[in-house]
Amino acid sequence: MSAQAQMPQFDAATRKELEEFLEQEQAKAKLQASVHELTNTCWNKCITGGISSKFSRSEATCLENCVDRFLDSSLYIVRQIESQKQQL
Repeated sequence: MSAQAQMPQFDAATRKELEEFLEQEQAKAKLQASVHELTNTCWNKCITGGISSKFSRSEATCLENCVDRFLDSSLYIVRQIESQKQQL
């Protein structure tokens, strides 16, 4: 069932605004999920010692590299998807 069929009591402008709001909220949720995944992955990979007030030099370097690689790969994927969309 489409979103429009679920909101018959709203006029077209209101439905459009609600659909845009829902798309924005879904994008925010995806971003939060990515950040959670990034945090979990990099933490598990890089934090080897006990919890203290500071990361060791190797932990800090590992975290920085992990985040950089995660962002690089995410940007690469987004660019590939955009490229594919443009080709269609």
